[in-house]
Amino acid sequence: MGKQVRGTPVEQILTEVLAGVLKTDRVPPDSHFFDDLGANSLVMAHFCARVRKRDDLPSVSMKDVYGNPTIRSLAAALGDTPAEAPLAPPAKAPPPGSTSRYVLCGAAQALLFAAYCFLAGLVTVQGYQWINAGSGIADVYLRSVVFGGAVFAGMCVLPVIVKWVLVGRWKATEFPVWGLAYLRFWTVRSLLNANPMRLFAGNPLYVLYLRALGARIGRGVTILSPALPVCTDLLTVGAGTVIRKDSYFLCYRAVAGRVRTGPVTLGRDVFVGEKTVLDIGTSMGDGSQLGHSSALFEGQTVPAGLRRHGSPAEPTEVDYVRLPEAPCSTTRRAAYSLASLLQLLLGYVPLAVGGGYLLLDLAPRLEALFDPDVADMTSVRFYAEALGLSLALFVATIVVGAMTVTLAPRVLNLLIRPDRIYPLYGPHYGAHRAVVRLTNLKFFKWLCGDSSYIVHYLRAIGYDLSHVEQTGSNFGTEMQHENPYLVSVGSGTMVADGLSVLNADYSATSFRLSRASIGAHSFLGNHIAYPAGGRTGENVLLATKVMVPLDGEVRENVGLLGSPSFEIPRSVERDSSFDHLREGDEFRRRLAAKNRYNLRSMGLFLFVRWLHSFLLTVLGFAAFAVHGTHGVAAGALVGASLLLGLVLTAGYYVLVERLITRFRSLVPRLVSIYDPHFWWQERLWKVPADFLVVFNGTPFKSLLWRLMGVRIGRRVFDDGVAITERTLTTIGDDCTLGAHSKIQAHSQEDGTYKSDHIVLGRGVTLGVGALVHYGVSMGDGSQLAPDSFLMKGEDVPCLARWGGNPAVALRGDQIPPAEQTARLTHSAHSTRSAHTAQISTGAVR
Repeated sequence: MGKQVRGTPVEQILTEVLAGVLKTDRVPPDSHFFDDLGANSLVMAHFCARVRKRDDLPSVSMKDVYGNPTIRSLAAALGDTPAEAPLAPPAKAPPPGSTSRYVLCGAAQALLFAAYCFLAGLVTVQGYQWINAGSGIADVYLRSVVFGGAVFAGMCVLPVIVKWVLVGRWKATEFPVWGLAYLRFWTVRSLLNANPMRLFAGNPLYVLYLRALGARIGRGVTILSPALPVCTDLLTVGAGTVIRKDSYFLCYRAVAGRVRTGPVTLGRDVFVGEKTVLDIGTSMGDGSQLGHSSALFEGQTVPAGLRRHGSPAEPTEVDYVRLPEAPCSTTRRAAYSLASLLQLLLGYVPLAVGGGYLLLDLAPRLEALFDPDVADMTSVRFYAEALGLSLALFVATIVVGAMTVTLAPRVLNLLIRPDRIYPLYGPHYGAHRAVVRLTNLKFFKWLCGDSSYIVHYLRAIGYDLSHVEQTGSNFGTEMQHENPYLVSVGSGTMVADGLSVLNADYSATSFRLSRASIGAHSFLGNHIAYPAGGRTGENVLLATKVMVPLDGEVRENVGLLGSPSFEIPRSVERDSSFDHLREGDEFRRRLAAKNRYNLRSMGLFLFVRWLHSFLLTVLGFAAFAVHGTHGVAAGALVGASLLLGLVLTAGYYVLVERLITRFRSLVPRLVSIYDPHFWWQERLWKVPADFLVVFNGTPFKSLLWRLMGVRIGRRVFDDGVAITERTLTTIGDDCTLGAHSKIQAHSQEDGTYKSDHIVLGRGVTLGVGALVHYGVSMGDGSQLAPDSFLMKGEDVPCLARWGGNPAVALRGDQIPPAEQTARLTHSAHSTRSAHTAQISTGAVR
């Protein structure tokens, strides 16, 4: 018999709760929630929320519902479940922030950014003068090499100097946002994110740069993630460790209006997979592994030689290092680093600096722009020449870019054979990295994504798409891969945004490319890392942020959710309610209409981008027309134009978005992807928002969100959140939104689009890399752990601490108490000291 509650079986009470949610009088205890009762994940999320609010019932999660899809089986499972650790104690409600500190910090940040722009303007003017004094192409090239190299070195060295002057060595500490300590932190972080060394991720030079910033890193370490850690002195990485791209190990976290710094310690020969988060106070022992789409919560450790995956990480037998090592000497690493640096300094930099100058110098007819004696920004000729120049450069960039992305990688790919093991840092590795960079350009995917035309683009860069069953939305706008020529996608499969195809395996000394195949008639949700060897076949639903299994039988005709993943229904009745629009004459008519609409959206996308470039061209040459190219005044004016360019960009794209929405708020929808509302929504998604990253960690980010329609409170600390549906989102006062987190008020599954409101109360915290889905409400002071997926329809109580994928209420043993955190910090410091001793004595390889 099930557990007795107040003399009434749990089964009966659960039946009453579900009947209330479904608004029906009778719920048979053996009826399947999804197949018989017609429920869906949103309805069952509401059911779980109601159950959690009752003191006479055990807590129920969505994982419990999917694993026990009838009232009878669910009641039996709850009755037989052994007692777990009690829930984590309530979070401490953050006190209201200081508006005066908020304003003063924003003013100081604006002044610092203005000073940086002034310095950039002064350097640009002086460099232009010097290059202009050159005679002939050879002299201009040499001057461009010298000037470009000096600028590159300055941008790399400046963050190092500022870090050591303002901070010294980072220590495990805590400080409030918007104060002086935070201002120093923000200055260092902003300079790190703006410096070009991020382009060298996957290069030994990148490791040397982290060492210059204070990180303790052993020999033979490969770091493919360009997400630079901020508190580098708190990072320790042992020899031979591999960290894959899209991994975050920032050595700080923002919680309840405060920034906490802490150590991240990785031993020797550690493997860290793709799309992972390492929170502060975490450590991994020698030879340990953390799988893809996984996270270590604060205080978690992986013992030496063991493997973990999932969010939060749990034990696994899956081996994520699937290839042997190859000879890779120190000389090889040094030669590759030097060759990469020379390629940049002698090729790309002078091409960007001197090539731009020569291009402008070869336009003698544009006197209104280039002749100081003729330039007059009040004349019609000035704007006509700016229009012609911007249009010519815009079209030329698209044509050259399209030719480059489709032709050059094919030639480079001839150097690489699939399933063959190559050593790192050689010509094959260089060709591989070049293919990765060239074929992952965002512009064309944003242009063609969410339309029928993305299929032709992906085929042009090498994807094997078999026989395409065109849906008009086969792929989203954000995709990435290691090698497009080894990606196969089955017929009838649809992919949402954020797919990363992992068809390259790495060890500390070698890499191998393998084909990654995604089965036919499947649907892939948002932000999925799909590895070569993924154990999924045909007709599979891969939910948002799911961890694709690498072991066990091949999954077919099911859905997968969570990290680690578990099976759920492939589809439910609501998702099939528009299937009649996906066949026959009605489908062909609507698809043709969608294609026409998408073509207009693509045209609008190009026009909006070109108009933006035209406005920046006018702004840049206006500074030239006022003061010419000489003197401090000219440098100041160029710096002012850089600052005004950022303001113009922000205001321009905010206005574009509001014009598309006609200054109205979105309303929740449940429609087919062949409904005109969805086509309009796809058009709205094409409005660029990349410019917002410049404002991360400043009060100006909240201002821009408010202008874009977000109902956002006061003193919100936004460290880098992305919000897809602005007018469906409400954020309370004093919230803390972690870096790389996402608030997504929609979902698309097969042919159905759904959206709903998201409400975050006052003082809510979102951890690094967390994702909040549509229909969610988070109570005041509640917290969501890093890398968590808060599913649609969830209702998080006030001051509750949730985490995981999918997110549930955290247990007490998952929250390290203050004294435990102190011990972990001390232990991590001791471990780092040991590794430092090994590195200094050469014991670390």
